[in-house]
Amino acid sequence: MNEHQRRVHQAIVSGPRGQVRGPLAIWLHRPGLAEQAQALGRYCRYDSSLPPRLSELAILTVAACWRAEFEWWAHEPIALQAGISKEAVGALAAGDVPPLRQADERMVYEFVHTLIEQRSVPQPLYESALQTLGRDAVVDLVGLAGYYTLVSMTLNVFEVEPQVADRVPVFGGAAQA
Repeated sequence: MNEHQRRVHQAIVSGPRGQVRGPLAIWLHRPGLAEQAQALGRYCRYDSSLPPRLSELAILTVAACWRAEFEWWAHEPIALQAGISKEAVGALAAGDVPPLRQADERMVYEFVHTLIEQRSVPQPLYESALQTLGRDAVVDLVGLAGYYTLVSMTLNVFEVEPQVADRVPVFGGAAQA
């Protein structure tokens, strides 16, 4: 590694992630990208106005839409621990609408899924999201969806998959959809 790569690597491992893996390992080839992307990712994951339950649901929604195996593998246990039900996680993995009990969870799923699938959010959904989540959370949700889309694209292009023995793919095959 050159000096810039070592500096970025150290910033990542000394932060809340504690290690360089997945997309960060790919981005480290271009330390300027890794530096900026990891800062955005740190904000989206650890400092946004969204509680972990909602941010992890949004991350799994993005991972499912992009069929990003590594991202799913990394965040499924975190989402379960944050309070997303096994039934909802299973439905997301299957490509179905998840059975979400809370209004804010249903809103996060619908907003993120619509944003990715339609590349925009219709005005009534936007207004409903503002009412349900608040402006700060909607802004953070869009940022999170954008960041994890970048993550998922990176994982899929570079075919980054979990290094787990006897792993059955979540989405029925390689990360590429």
